[in-house]
Amino acid sequence: MDTCKSNKLEDGKQWQVIYTRHKWEKKVDQLLKQQGINSYCPVKTVKNQWADRVKTVDLPLFNSYVFVKVNLKEELCVRQTYGVINFIYFMGKPATIRETEIEKIRELLTQHPDAEIISLTEISVGDKVNIKNGLLCNQQGRIIKINGKTVLMAFENLSCALVARVSLNDLALSF
Repeated sequence: MDTCKSNKLEDGKQWQVIYTRHKWEKKVDQLLKQQGINSYCPVKTVKNQWADRVKTVDLPLFNSYVFVKVNLKEELCVRQTYGVINFIYFMGKPATIRETEIEKIRELLTQHPDAEIISLTEISVGDKVNIKNGLLCNQQGRIIKINGKTVLMAFENLSCALVARVSLNDLALSF
């Protein structure tokens, strides 16, 4: 009998985060599921434009991260899975995620399959950004203030100083 196969009991299992090789998230998720390990790799739907076609692809929402619901015995099997680098640690122990947080991610992706993760460290006041969606789509502006999940922006190229609140999800850094 394969020692990595999980039993039907959920006793002692917690959601944890593993760090994978670069661009191996979906493959690691597949390998873990083949071993009977409960894993979850959230993906977003993205349209890629090539010269001759547009293709819709599913990309991992979190780069190099996969969630696993395991007990202590299954942790070793996860570590031995090809493509897994290690568990993510917090205060000396593998970081755990509440079931409700996993469900929120699933629900968000059901309602918004094109959701993106934007690190607040990636943008700052004064940055030039492009609007990806909405009424001001394709307009370029400068960030004036960051307020939670929205930003206050100024648009000088509209022949006036229009100021608008824009969701972080609708921004792309411009260079």
